[in-house]
Amino acid sequence: MADNPIYHDEHRDEGNGTWIEKPIREIANKRYLRFVVRSHLVSAGEDLVQTLLPYFTGKLAPEDILVIGEKIVAIAEGRAVLLNQVKPRWVARFLSRHVRQLGYGMGLRRPETMEMAIREAGLPRILLAAGIGACDRVLRRSGDFYRVAGRRVASIDGPGPTTIPPYHQYIVLAPRSAQKLADRLARILHTHVAIVDVNDIGAEILAASNHVDENLVRELLRDNPMGQGSQRTPLAVLRPTAQEKQLRTWPRTQRNQAQGGFIATVPGEGSDQVIWAGDEVAPTRSKS
Repeated sequence: MADNPIYHDEHRDEGNGTWIEKPIREIANKRYLRFVVRSHLVSAGEDLVQTLLPYFTGKLAPEDILVIGEKIVAIAEGRAVLLNQVKPRWVARFLSRHVRQLGYGMGLRRPETMEMAIREAGLPRILLAAGIGACDRVLRRSGDFYRVAGRRVASIDGPGPTTIPPYHQYIVLAPRSAQKLADRLARILHTHVAIVDVNDIGAEILAASNHVDENLVRELLRDNPMGQGSQRTPLAVLRPTAQEKQLRTWPRTQRNQAQGGFIATVPGEGSDQVIWAGDEVAPTRSKS
């Protein structure tokens, strides 16, 4: 397995293909390394197998799980629709006014996005979902609208201020061929693959190759390490490690000229931090 360009310093300007380490997670007494991978700006019509191979060929182990954000899959499939080309009907405008805010972005609170949900699922199903969802407030529940409307509606991404241009002016629908892509990449790269919808609320698996533990993937992505768009890291690698939790001595004495101090890799965290500045040497400390 070839070496990867892995960086810890979150202030560096990493190029496409860079692996960026995120905090290690421990689940069921097993530890997992987590890396997010900087990608190019995916365009409609791309063959993602061919464009992603240079990022991962020879760099993955059979027990790894390659994670791909569903948004770039949908964009490659041509499933991104310009906002100004969507003309919402009256029922979309009416329903959008009654959608509750759930975490990040406007979601279906935007009439154009609600219109696309109606086109994807059909008006009868959306009306049924809206009726059941209205009961959530009485029952103090949440999520019934999306459970009834279906995964294709829940995966719709509306434009937002943190989305990378030009896609901040697009509505991105759910991909149609996620399972086919996951199986194809898994076969070529000899590893596991999952295509996911991740945000600040949680993670859902849209497609996965054989023998992927979907609950494990959800837990490892629960803190949204891939970010929300502007980070340009729609790819991730989840890797089990035999590394035991132990005391490690730090700092790593590397001069940070820009900030006038030294930076140190904090064990179990994905970025370096300036731990002292000036001419006085910082004491050596240990952190578990």
